[in-house]
Parts: sequence; structure tokens; C-alpha cells
Amino acid sequence: MPFRGAANSKLCFLLSLTVCASLLLLMGLQQWGPSDLQLARRPLQPFRQSPKSLGNATHDRSTSRQEKRTGAAGRPSAGRSMADFSSAIERDYSWHQVAKPAKLLRTRAKEKGLQGFAKKPTVRDQAGPGSEDNAATLLWDVPQHSIHTGKHKMQLSDIFIAVKTTRKYHKARLNLLFQTWISLVQEETFIFTDGEDRELREKAGDHMINTNCSAAHTRQALCCKMSVEYDKFIESKKKWFCHVDDDNYVNIRSLLYLLSAYSHTQDVYIGRPSLDHPVEAAERVKSDGSTSVKFWFATGGAGFCISRGLALKMSPWASFGNFISTAEKIRLPDDCTIGYIIEGLLEVKMIHSDLFHSHLENLQQIPPPIIPRQVTLSYGSSEIKRNILRVQGPFSLAEDPSRFKSIHCHLYHDVWCPVKDRH
Repeated sequence: MPFRGAANSKLCFLLSLTVCASLLLLMGLQQWGPSDLQLARRPLQPFRQSPKSLGNATHDRSTSRQEKRTGAAGRPSAGRSMADFSSAIERDYSWHQVAKPAKLLRTRAKEKGLQGFAKKPTVRDQAGPGSEDNAATLLWDVPQHSIHTGKHKMQLSDIFIAVKTTRKYHKARLNLLFQTWISLVQEETFIFTDGEDRELREKAGDHMINTNCSAAHTRQALCCKMSVEYDKFIESKKKWFCHVDDDNYVNIRSLLYLLSAYSHTQDVYIGRPSLDHPVEAAERVKSDGSTSVKFWFATGGAGFCISRGLALKMSPWASFGNFISTAEKIRLPDDCTIGYIIEGLLEVKMIHSDLFHSHLENLQQIPPPIIPRQVTLSYGSSEIKRNILRVQGPFSLAEDPSRFKSIHCHLYHDVWCPVKDRH
């Protein structure tokens, strides 16, 4: 009998515990309510709050107000625990949801505007400076002689701009360049030609360099001029070597903006290929020509730039006439030889940029709104068709067949446009 009494006592105790647990569970369910249980089954959604409320240690009231605005319909505040819950969500998600003020957008644009250039070994479809609506004035507000928006401070004096030409184009092409973009950077621009010209010498002084190369448009003549360009750049001690042709317009501000993404001590070779595939050539420098090598090259017709750090590494195959002998071994023109030395021998990848343009492409397809962001532009004409940019301006087609004057007018409206068009 004592044993049966003890067993009954234990059974009553267990039943009492069960009843208490059931009551506590029912009380908890009543406190949460059906809408909260429904919320718990849904994936977490961020609260949309203003940045001012972020990081606020005493935000229970603001959180309750926010829950009433954006939480489940009819869901009451759940007290301190739900406030802590929403605070954690705010910290994790809110910056991805709130609308950024214009000032913050401009700051972010300055920070990331050039990061893509530096991070990607191959850059295509680059928007260029001024591509973000709120950052449209970043480039144009800086002084003409320098720029500070990139990773590296850039000055005009850092750049060696080599313009390749020939005597027969001194008046037909160079006069236009001296009227427009060269007038802004005459100290940084060097004219490489194949014949003496007293009028050009008066304009350019010792920046006109007679290469004494042939005036013929042959591989040997082109490589001869490029060899002199390279040697003069190394001698100049400047940080960047940029080659263009005499039918290129160079947008100086965009060029500074682009190069400021890189350090001149890095291996940088940037330009635009004229082909959609690498060139393949017989390898006659490292071997006897029985093997081939594939490499990209930036077309000289659109222009390209090389950092000083990389140019110095090219020296064994490029300096003091070695460039000509290297070109002869692979039997390719000057711009192809540059690509061969950099990609084929030094194994440095070319950075592909859509900001450089030559007459080899259909210039009519470049949208007018993005023209001010490009680094180089060009023009071409034949007996059948004129290949020029679609640019409106104060100059007629007869006055400005290349459209370079109109482009220059758009970029430097207050200082260069005709007086009648300034207002």
C-alpha cells in the first residue's frame, strides 16, 4: 500500500507539470498572435529607414513607428525583443535599400569612378568620365593642367604625346590640330615627321622632330618613326607615353582622367584593337620561327598609352634601333610590334578600351552624348563616303569637314567657340 501511494503522488506531480506547461504555451501564443506567427514563417525583409536612424541605440519608438508603416497589416508592437530584432535587420540591410542623397552619390562617384579601370585587366565598353548623372561635372570642374579624381594625381607634364605624321600632311592635318587640342598641350606634344618644314618648326620649335625616316607608308618607314618616338620618350623622363596619328583628336581631360586610374610604375598598355581576335605571327625572336605566337595589339590609328615602368622593360627589344630589328624579325608594322613586345615577349596583357577611336570604325555609330567622354576621336574620307562624327555645332560641314572644330567648341565653349555662339 505505501508503494501504491507513492506512485499516485508522482503521477499527480507529472500531471500538474503538464497542465502548467500547456497554460504557459497558450499564454505565449496569445501574446504573439496569428500575424506574428505568419511573419516568422516568411523570409526576413529589410526595414526601410532613413540613414539618420541607423546606429541609434535608443530607437525603440522609431522602430515601432516603422513597424506600423511597413510591417504586416494589423501587427502590434511586440516590445523590446521585436525592437532588437528590427535593429539587427536595419544594420544588415538598410544601406542597400535607402535612397542615397545627391551629395553621397557624388562622393561615391568620385571614389569608384575609376576603380573599374584599375581592377580589370580587360576593360570593354567603358563609359568614361562623366558617365554617372550626378558625377557629370566631376571632370570638367578640375583645372585643365591636372586632375585628382583618380587613384593617382595626374598632371599634363607627366604625359609625352607623340603625333606621327608625314610632310605632305603638315598643312592638311596638323594645322587643324594646332588650332584645336594641341593648342592646350603644346609643351607636352611632340611631332614626329619625315621632312623638314620651316613653318612647322616655327610653330613647334624643338618639339618638331625630323626622324629622317622614309616618307613612304611602308612597314619599315612606320617602324623607323616609332623607334624614334620610343627613344625620345625614354629620354624625356616623363611618366606616360601616348602615341596618336595626325588624324586624331585627343580629349586631354579624358586622357588625364583615364591615366589617373593607374600608376606609371605599373605595367600598363591601354588602347583599342582593330581586330576582334589576337594576331598570330611566327616567333623569330625567341626561336627560329618554327613556332608561332598570338598577341593583341592596340591600333596606332586610334592611339594608345604605355606606362614608363612598362616602357623601360621593353628596352632590350625597342631602344636604340632595336625596335626596327624586332619588327623585321616578325615582319609586322609598328603598332603590331609594340603589341608583340608587350604581350608576346613581356607577357603583359593589353587593356582593351573603347574610349579610343580611329577612322577604321564607323564613326557615325558613336552616340553624340558620349563623345565628350572619349579619349581619342578621328575622321576619314574617301571619294565614295565621308566617315565623320555626328556633331552639331556653329561650324558648317564645309567649314569643319572633320568635325574637330565643333568638338573642340563643345569641350571648351567659353574660350574657343565663335563669339556669336557663346550665348
